[in-house]
Amino acid sequence: MKIFKTVVFVALAGVSSLASAKTIEMDVNGLVCAFCAQGISKSMKAFPATDGVFVSLEHRLVAVHLKDGKDIADAALGKAITDAGYTLVAIRRTDAALGDIKARVA
Repeated sequence: MKIFKTVVFVALAGVSSLASAKTIEMDVNGLVCAFCAQGISKSMKAFPATDGVFVSLEHRLVAVHLKDGKDIADAALGKAITDAGYTLVAIRRTDAALGDIKARVA
């Protein structure tokens, strides 16, 4: 029983840390035009947990703002990016708002 409690605690701790992130920032290679940005934005908006999307072609950045208490698994994000024909380089989870990210890369 002690092992079960430890596993449940560790699992819940992992879920709460993921759910607390407000935004997922991804470095993506292959973004070169407005059509690319539009396609990636549409792919990210298809996730029910997505509240908003920002794409910077210049910085090869895709940022997805999450709905409160929601998350998107890294594997699902990676699949969406690669299925669209791009290469996912890195994923970061932050508390930054999309407006803050836009200002940072402007």
